[in-house]
Amino acid sequence: MRPDTPSLRPAQTEGGFGVYVHWPFCLAKCPYCDFNSHVRHEAPDQARFVAAFRREIAHMRDLHGPAEAQTVFFGGGTPSLMEPATVAAILEAINTAWPIAADAEITLEANPTSVEAERFRGYRTAGVNRLSLGVQALEERDLKSLGRTHSVAEALAAVSIARATFGRVSFDLIYARPRQTPESWARELARALDEGCDHYSLYQLTIEPGTAYERLYSAGKLIIPDDDHARALWDVTQEVMGAAGLPAYEISNHARPGAEARHNLVYWRYGTYAGVGPGAHGRLTAGAERRATFTERQPERWLQAVEAEGHGMVSQEMLDTFTQGDELLLMGLRLAEGIDLPRHARLAGRPIDPARIAALADEGLVERSGDRLRVLPEGFPVLNAVIAELAR
Repeated sequence: MRPDTPSLRPAQTEGGFGVYVHWPFCLAKCPYCDFNSHVRHEAPDQARFVAAFRREIAHMRDLHGPAEAQTVFFGGGTPSLMEPATVAAILEAINTAWPIAADAEITLEANPTSVEAERFRGYRTAGVNRLSLGVQALEERDLKSLGRTHSVAEALAAVSIARATFGRVSFDLIYARPRQTPESWARELARALDEGCDHYSLYQLTIEPGTAYERLYSAGKLIIPDDDHARALWDVTQEVMGAAGLPAYEISNHARPGAEARHNLVYWRYGTYAGVGPGAHGRLTAGAERRATFTERQPERWLQAVEAEGHGMVSQEMLDTFTQGDELLLMGLRLAEGIDLPRHARLAGRPIDPARIAALADEGLVERSGDRLRVLPEGFPVLNAVIAELAR
């Protein structure tokens, strides 16, 4: 449907426009996961969901108005449980609402099981040109404890199929796992790099409320690395990936120059995006107004609402200037490129206190260069504290 994506465009003052599609179903719930994912004993009626996606996409088009879709992202849940025909139909609906750019990045998240890998060529034919593979670990013991249903061999076979099928492939791993050492993590990263992918998402394991891991952690049955140990693993990540020519362009994401995830950059550069499907968030604009949208999380209730009302939104909120300024800080300072200070001042209605910037710069945590402010490597491990100080 679309050619593979060329190199990333230079940093943009505004963030662009993309479409996020949430497929909420999984075969099993991973113990660390707090995403909006649901396990069903019977497979969902995909034709019925396609019809609902068409209606909600049309509704979001009415709210946002015309635009060119520069990126599309199928997230979940497990989008690789969708039939390729379902993906193609949703892309057709998006293209009707917002013409998809000829060089658009179209990403689909996938589990690297052999069953799902069989669908990869179908997704490519449907229009997907980038695959994000949730490998998560290259240790059999850890895959099992993370609740993953694939083996290491199965994951690496899926990576090979993906690289032969798509122009771009992202490889996801979780670190700071129980019993993980800096030495074992360095070996795991080296093994992942041997696969030759152009993008790696490397997330630190965190204990999220409401997950099985939280219950185990609270009961003392799950022990994860403390802050100092996690920092050592972070340092290894930066060293290994930087030496391989894939520096961190965002706090948890590494890429070869030009292979950055353009859809995620829409979020981090505080662009606008339509979020469709159960539990999807969006940031839409109409004139000077910016609104946050959120849809019903429970899939069957979302489906019924769309069939009755034309959309599954449960809230939409006009964002005031302070909120927009804070959101730009939260998203933009995750990026190595940082934020545009005049844009922040325009959105927030006031500039950041120069004294706070200077104090953080003296500590070696941030750097100001002309109109741009960015967090330095020493600041990323304490990013939340840096943002809180700047937002005061």
